[in-house]
Amino acid sequence: MRTVIHMWLSPPCRSVRIVLAEKALDFDLKLENVWDRRASFLALNPAGEVPVLQDGDRMIVGAYAIYEYLDEVYPEPSLYGGDSVQRAEIRRLVDWFDGKFSREVSDNLVTEKIVKRFYGRGQPDSTAIRAGHGNLHYHLDYIGYLTDRRKWLAGDDMSMADIVAAAQLSCIDYLGDVPWNDHPETREWYARVKSRPSFRPLLADHLPGARPPKHYADRDF
Repeated sequence: MRTVIHMWLSPPCRSVRIVLAEKALDFDLKLENVWDRRASFLALNPAGEVPVLQDGDRMIVGAYAIYEYLDEVYPEPSLYGGDSVQRAEIRRLVDWFDGKFSREVSDNLVTEKIVKRFYGRGQPDSTAIRAGHGNLHYHLDYIGYLTDRRKWLAGDDMSMADIVAAAQLSCIDYLGDVPWNDHPETREWYARVKSRPSFRPLLADHLPGARPPKHYADRDF
C-alpha cells in the first residue's frame, strides 16, 4: 500500500493526491504536523517538508520528484505527455505554479491566514495578505490567457500543469479568496478540473477550526 505523508492545505500534497487518483492508485494519507520537527520524520526528509510518498519499500521525497516518479513508474495516463517541447512546457508551468504562484500568492494568503495559527507565529501580516490578493489577479489572468489559446493549460490534453495549478487554487478557494466572477475563463477551466473524480476527495477536506465557504465543494459553482 502507498502512503502520502501530507498536510491538509499544502498544494503540492494535494497535487500528489490528484495524480494518484488520476492513475487509479490506492493510497492512505498520514498527516504530519511539520512544525513538530519530529526526529522520525526528519529522518525521512531532513528538509522537514511534505509531501513524502511511501510506495512499498521506496520512499520518494519532494513534490517534483514524486510527480515525475509516479508518471514514470505508473505511465497510464501520462501527465507529462507529448514530445520534448510539450513536456518542457508542462514542466515550465509546473514550476510556475508550485514556484512563482506559491511565493506570490499561497505564501501570502494560506501561510498568513492558516499556517501561522498552527505554527504559533503571531498575527497575520495584512501587508502580505494585500500583496497576495493583488498578485492573484495576475495569475488568474494568465490562466485565462492560456486557456483562451489552448484546451488545457499546456495543450490539448490535461497534464501535470493543470493539476498543480488547480491544487494551488483549491487552497486559495478554501479561504474564499478567489474572485471567480472577475475571471470567467479561469473559472470555466477550474470547473472542468474540479468536476473530475480525482478532485472530489479534496472537496471533502475540512481543516479543524477553519471551514471552507459553501461554494468550495460545489462542482457547479
